[in-house]
Amino acid sequence: MANNNIGPKRLVVGAGYGLRDWLAQRATAILMALYTVVLLVLFLTAQSFSYDAWVGIFSMQWFKLFTFTVIVALLYHAWVGVRDIWMDYVTHSVVLRLVLQVATIAWLIASAGYAAQILWRV
Repeated sequence: MANNNIGPKRLVVGAGYGLRDWLAQRATAILMALYTVVLLVLFLTAQSFSYDAWVGIFSMQWFKLFTFTVIVALLYHAWVGVRDIWMDYVTHSVVLRLVLQVATIAWLIASAGYAAQILWRV
């Protein structure tokens, strides 16, 4: 009988990230949703809707750290999604897929650096 790779000893191919990435996407989404709620509460309970009040929200150290944590979570969330797109739809060229993944990583790291620079200017 031919080996058809079906059953408990089948050959598993592909990214192999499955559950871990699914959980990471959900955890980062929950963190981003929580951040949105906190930001809305801070904004709506502020005394005024001025630029100074907005800067006041972002000048608190705990909020800067929370914001940067959410930005890192957002970038990881984006990485998992974009990486899966490259792996699923750029199957004809391993070199092209690698170039796109490296470019994505470089862009995400640059975005994190730019976000940190903006946050700590306030």
